[in-house]
Amino acid sequence: MPTPPIELYIGDVVQTRKPHPCGGNTWRVVRLGAEIGMRCETCGRRVLLPRATFERRIKKFIARGTPGASAEPDAPAE
Repeated sequence: MPTPPIELYIGDVVQTRKPHPCGGNTWRVVRLGAEIGMRCETCGRRVLLPRATFERRIKKFIARGTPGASAEPDAPAE
């Protein structure tokens, strides 16, 4: 029986098992769906990972986002 997906929110900050080439290992979730978009907190690089890969790479949650929050809080409304 497969495990249920981890509950993720926009704005979650996670620590990954392996560091990014810039040396940072903390990432902010900026997009949700079949692929998870995340931004490196050290250098600002954005990457997309399949949800299953992302869930395997999480070591722990540093901070939790709020349900229904937008990815960029100071972005202009469209």
